[in-house]
Amino acid sequence: MIEGGCRCGAIRYEASGDPAHHALCHCRDCQMASGAPVLAWLAMPAQGFRVTKGEPVRYVGPTGSMRAFCGKCGTPVFFINEDALPGIVDIQSVTLDEPDAIVPQAQIQTAERRSYMATLHELPAFERFPEMD
Repeated sequence: MIEGGCRCGAIRYEASGDPAHHALCHCRDCQMASGAPVLAWLAMPAQGFRVTKGEPVRYVGPTGSMRAFCGKCGTPVFFINEDALPGIVDIQSVTLDEPDAIVPQAQIQTAERRSYMATLHELPAFERFPEMD
């Protein structure tokens, strides 16, 4: 059993079963839905998933895919696309109570990856905000 929720705690969920995959998605749809260059998705069996607190806001895109997010804090929480991923609920794995518990195994939709992501490891890294002089 895994559990998680949105940033403010208004939405909570739980999921059971074996993950189908955990992948970093670079598609443009995910980028636009999140405002981020990449999203981490944990694919869980739909029959083992349930929202345990709150009612997420749902957005259905032109392809029929549904994205659920918190209407209070805006945190994207899960995604359902029965045509592409039947029987799967894709959970944004950063919303897990233990987000490092399941390591991603792949990057997907790299045809739409932002070009700067290829050299991300070459950028300076700071544990917190750098000194501003």
